[in-house]
Amino acid sequence: MLRATATGDREAFTQLVGSTRDGVWRLIRNLTSDPAAAEDVLQETYVAVWRSASTYRGEGSARAWIHGLARRLSARSWRRRAGEPSTLVPLQELGAQAGWGRDPEELTAALEDRQLLASALEQLAPHDRQILVLCDLEGLSGPEAGALLDLTPSAARVRLHRARLRLMAQLRGGSDG
Repeated sequence: MLRATATGDREAFTQLVGSTRDGVWRLIRNLTSDPAAAEDVLQETYVAVWRSASTYRGEGSARAWIHGLARRLSARSWRRRAGEPSTLVPLQELGAQAGWGRDPEELTAALEDRQLLASALEQLAPHDRQILVLCDLEGLSGPEAGALLDLTPSAARVRLHRARLRLMAQLRGGSDG
């Protein structure tokens, strides 16, 4: 069926998906903790099968080849999601925790206390600490830090902004939420 799929035979592809989907799904679901991410990887796997069926060299079974694609795509999905917070706090809430609309002198005094700053940094998640250290302590630009962390420039800006808000929230003692 895989060789027929390589020639563009849609019926063979449909049969191939039908005969391998359950096993591929089990593999992806076990490698991916998030059901939505697993669905994405399943779709990506079969798109990859359709597009690259002609690269199958016949070494091993077609099923093993498809499982290999699914495993690699699961790993790629995990790497994309690594470092992301498990839940996203709304920006307004992060701003309130960071002290938006509060007395700036209070926040300035907190920033001057190096021990408090070091403690607040230690309490942050690693992905927040990394971007803050690279940008705010080491002086890298957002795009440079993003490249080091394998992030798009846009994702780096968002992560840096949220990390700064979380740091301010830690400094204010509002990290309960």
